[in-house]
Amino acid sequence: MPDATAPAKGTLPEGARSEADASRQVREMFTQIAPRYDLLNHLLSLQLDRLWRARVARRLRAILSRPEALVLDLCCGTGDLAFSLSRSARARIVGADFSHAMLVRALAKSRSLPTSGAHGALPMPLFEADALNLPFADASFDLVTTAFGFRNLANYEVGLREIHRLLKPGGTLAILEFTEPPTGLIGDLYRWYFRNVLPRIGAFLSGDNSAYNYLPASVSRFYRPSELASLMSAVGYQSVDHSAWTLGTVALHTGVK
Repeated sequence: MPDATAPAKGTLPEGARSEADASRQVREMFTQIAPRYDLLNHLLSLQLDRLWRARVARRLRAILSRPEALVLDLCCGTGDLAFSLSRSARARIVGADFSHAMLVRALAKSRSLPTSGAHGALPMPLFEADALNLPFADASFDLVTTAFGFRNLANYEVGLREIHRLLKPGGTLAILEFTEPPTGLIGDLYRWYFRNVLPRIGAFLSGDNSAYNYLPASVSRFYRPSELASLMSAVGYQSVDHSAWTLGTVALHTGVK
């Protein structure tokens, strides 16, 4: 159950003066790093990102196993979570992201995957769209997922309300996001790595200094799990829950419409 009050806020890259400016900066950043995005994700997470996505797929198996279910992977980036969900799913899965460059890479990866699942047809349907104003009808989806993208929205409350609009009654939201572990030896070591080592490696490999300085700042600004749970409840989600994984460095948040 939520145990904290969460003020409304959104991501705020350095120098951004409005929500529109924040969205523009984040989109430009992902356009710049798209060519090396997958490599950096796997390298900087020590390959744990693959395990996290597979664990999400296992947790959502009951919905994914339904052939009539429709699933949206929001802020899908290059498609890693969508593809992880689809490997054993019978549900129909589509992806959406606001970065054209990331979707181009997702499409290329989709075409290289073996056909599987009840709906089989590849490439996977992908939509270029703003997460705060999505081009889908009310009550369209049985499940909306997002992995490491929700944190980049310019307004978290608006994002939660837009997802709520898209979900069918009884539909589920699942957000996988970074979080900061509690104070202590592990937490302090994590923060030191995340704020000092990771940005330098990421900047060197991606050629974009701003992107990997933005990453730890965005995680620090983002809600703690209890805060996000409070906001989800305030927006209208039921059965709100969260689970911290890998020594409290990531969390899976779930709620039902």
